[in-house]
Amino acid sequence: MAGIGFELRRLLRRDSFAGLFKAYAYAGIISSGPWVLSILGILVIGLVSKKLLTVPDAQITRFQVSVTYLIMLSLVLTGPIQLSFTRWVADRLFEKRAAMIAPNFLGALLIVIVGAGLLGLLAVATLFPGQTNLYRVSFASGLVVMSGIWLATIFLSGMKQYKTIVALFGLGYGVSVTGALLLSRMGMEGLLLGFVVGQFVLLAGMLVMVLRTLPAERLIRFDFLQRGAMFTSLVWVGLFYNLGVWADKLVFWAAPEVSQPIIGPLRASIIYDMPAFLAYLAIIPGMAVFLVRIETDFVEYYERFYDAVREGGSLGNIQRLRDEMVFTIRQGLYEILKIQGITVLLVILAAPRVLDWLGISHLYLPLLYLDVVAASLQVVLLGLLNIFFYLDRRRVVFGLTALLLVLNVGLSLVTLQLGASFYGYGVALAMMITVFVAMLALESKLHRLEYETFMLQ
Repeated sequence: MAGIGFELRRLLRRDSFAGLFKAYAYAGIISSGPWVLSILGILVIGLVSKKLLTVPDAQITRFQVSVTYLIMLSLVLTGPIQLSFTRWVADRLFEKRAAMIAPNFLGALLIVIVGAGLLGLLAVATLFPGQTNLYRVSFASGLVVMSGIWLATIFLSGMKQYKTIVALFGLGYGVSVTGALLLSRMGMEGLLLGFVVGQFVLLAGMLVMVLRTLPAERLIRFDFLQRGAMFTSLVWVGLFYNLGVWADKLVFWAAPEVSQPIIGPLRASIIYDMPAFLAYLAIIPGMAVFLVRIETDFVEYYERFYDAVREGGSLGNIQRLRDEMVFTIRQGLYEILKIQGITVLLVILAAPRVLDWLGISHLYLPLLYLDVVAASLQVVLLGLLNIFFYLDRRRVVFGLTALLLVLNVGLSLVTLQLGASFYGYGVALAMMITVFVAMLALESKLHRLEYETFMLQ
């Protein structure tokens, strides 16, 4: 293990409350820092523009909706390459062929930039006829830059560069907020342009870090595109997972009875979007526990188990290590559930005051509670999927992400027909069912782990 694993183990070895607190705080910042900074950056731009710079509400809404669509489109667009390319990188590191990584990363980035650029140009040329040229350029540029950011983020995560990611996101969103506020006199176009400039700074910083960290024998290569180089199942997993997470929002955006046009073809659901947006701030505790347990306890016994398999350990020792690994998995999942359960209760207590402070009606409270439950279950699902990735059970992950997508679309459509009092149950039930199925699948896989490890190779 490198990076975060070493640091967390060092903090936990102190065997004190201070060391334990530092370990979880460190893990929380690293695991959730980029998400929290993204959400807070967009909220700060909106609040300051409204209260101090007197930007009209309609223009702030157009800016926030535009950024939301940029995030969604860039995630879905890069989803097919994120996990598959990261696995390709991991295999090259295992083979000790690190010199291939940086040129192929630049090759993958070039493909993403060209694809996002063509899509962005086509979109702004055909779907935004009534908007200014500045808005069109900013929207197309934002799609290109944010697509590159997600690829660089998943790449640096795979390289265990967690501190770097948080620091760069802090810098990038600091520039985004400052730039958007400085250009706010230009209205919605100025807000979007300032935001995109900050994202460009973030991407540039990531590129510098990648090129400084890894050796390179050539500038650019495309070895990862060779036949059989990447796993097709991971391509679909990346697409299904991102679509599955956004599916309920897309359903509500497409429904004219609960959404309204904001700018060009972009629609938003005032009744549905804000609670879903705020709910992700409640996942910080669960993500901290997830990172600590996965990168310390589970990985330690996981490595011991497979070292014993590769080095010819006795069957008794292999079975003992498997039992210890299974115990750490169960304890880790239990702690995630426990911490997120407490977080949900705290949100229920604090939500009315938070909504008052943000100037949001209390009518949103029931939907906010459901969205927090759904986000908490998503943390559990991330933990389960990560374990399946460690065990190299790609087909299982493929099935689970496809199930999430189908359930979230289907159940969200059902709740849409049932009425406002049922909004939010679709995504919550979709996450709950997927987590339940994932737990059953994990129990089965762990029960047969020795057999599958030795007999199915």
